[in-house]
Amino acid sequence: MDKIEKLFRKISQKDRQKLLSIINDLLVGRKSNLTIIKIVNTDFYRLKSGRYRIIFHYQNKEVVIDSIKLN
Repeated sequence: MDKIEKLFRKISQKDRQKLLSIINDLLVGRKSNLTIIKIVNTDFYRLKSGRYRIIFHYQNKEVVIDSIKLN
């Protein structure tokens, strides 16, 4: 079991649904309501939502989520 799965098991149902909605928007390409910031000197991007930070990158025009952490 990876760290993202562990996090999803620990958080509340409400937070889980919120994160899944944000991840779905990111994967589908609806980025208009998301604040995405490129991490300096890397190919990674950061997306913050409330207490959660999602780190991801693009690989062959697809989004790859690297980590989801609590702030």
